[in-house]
Amino acid sequence: MLARVLVAIFLLSSPSWAVTLEVVNLYQPLSLHGTDGVGETLGLNDPVQAAVMSRPYAVTGAMPEDLVKAVAVPHRIATNGEGYDVRDANLLNLCRVALGVEMQGDRLLVRLDVSKFTLQEELDLSARQVLTLSIIAIERTLRDYFRDAEDVSLKVSIGIKGTTEGNAGLRDLARRFRIGNSTREGAEEDG
Repeated sequence: MLARVLVAIFLLSSPSWAVTLEVVNLYQPLSLHGTDGVGETLGLNDPVQAAVMSRPYAVTGAMPEDLVKAVAVPHRIATNGEGYDVRDANLLNLCRVALGVEMQGDRLLVRLDVSKFTLQEELDLSARQVLTLSIIAIERTLRDYFRDAEDVSLKVSIGIKGTTEGNAGLRDLARRFRIGNSTREGAEEDG
């Protein structure tokens, strides 16, 4: 009996066995196609039929890696009507953009892989708009999650990989920023 108690204490105290289940605000890049809704303007005067929206989400696993991976989980928008039946509105899935995340030291590396990018006709968006919305969703998710954390300093690098000669310009969407109290909120990182 004592052996079982000791093993249980060891397993619960071991970081590799620690499991956290937390409800967070998860931001996702969502298509509003099939609706009359208008979404983001992305700094232009012409709004697109897509938006970055949040929802409550129970996330478990390594933080912040699994939190960012959750940005790509399918999202079926609930409705009270019969005329709207979109199984997944998440632009990352609709456009086949793979999301890779890993920690390297004190830096969170996020990679959006566009090697299998496909734009469905009904979306009426560009690849640049899809990736811009995805990057906004990732940043908002991280900033919201760490908004009250006073002892966090997280460097984040978001890059685009899998481009071809025809869409190599998408790589200029890459961003670096910091989250935490060691820099002013929203400040760009130098390198």
